Amino acid sequence: MSSLRDLARLVRSTPLHPQWLLGRRQVPFSLRSAKGRILDVGAADRWIASHLGNDVDYVALDYPATGNQFYAARPDIFADACALPVTDAAVDGVVCLEVIEHVPDPGLAVREIARVLRPGGSAWISMPFLYPVHNEPFDFQRYTRYGLRRDAERAGLQVVELRRSGHALRAAGLMTCLAIAGGVNGCHPLLRILLLPLALLMICLVNVTCWALAACWPDWPNASMGHHAELRKPMAEGEGGVLTD
Repeated sequence: MSSLRDLARLVRSTPLHPQWLLGRRQVPFSLRSAKGRILDVGAADRWIASHLGNDVDYVALDYPATGNQFYAARPDIFADACALPVTDAAVDGVVCLEVIEHVPDPGLAVREIARVLRPGGSAWISMPFLYPVHNEPFDFQRYTRYGLRRDAERAGLQVVELRRSGHALRAAGLMTCLAIAGGVNGCHPLLRILLLPLALLMICLVNVTCWALAACWPDWPNASMGHHAELRKPMAEGEGGVLTD
């Protein structure tokens, strides 16, 4: 197992890696200009902090069971996303990237985000759609864009932007590559050694083929790697009006 992980690290930026089509971690464009106090729910190694301005008061939060075990978390606060230890309307922005799928009650987590936001504050939420079960047993659901919109609106948040990530063919290629790698990883060690060269060849062919096709083939909006949402908490009446979608 460790040898496969070492190999994956060596080929991370090449088409030999099963997650090559996923690309680099995406930072919401408007987040780069955020100001004030920003709460990062599921902060992991605090990677998002380097993309924020110097005038941002950054607060990292993560969940002990998943943060320590899977993501080398270095938060300011260990806590549950469904019970944020933050007073009402205390932060200007909330970042919650690739976290909602790991929360047992995602609707409650979104309501907590809405609660701690100041009126006019923004939240940036993302989650995978076509992606294997991971970090088990802490992987509970996948949302369509309609499910993400539903929970945001139920929490009283306005949807400023809701977009999908990844061409449908890239999403299909990602799943195919991960299925190849996952099958080999679960084999007997001797069989794993025999299959690994073939697996690398197959992964490379799938990656390059889907990457090339995605550049010229029509996309299909019903399949994607994930969804990204920018949400806004409406201003209270008499405090500047309410933004529209």
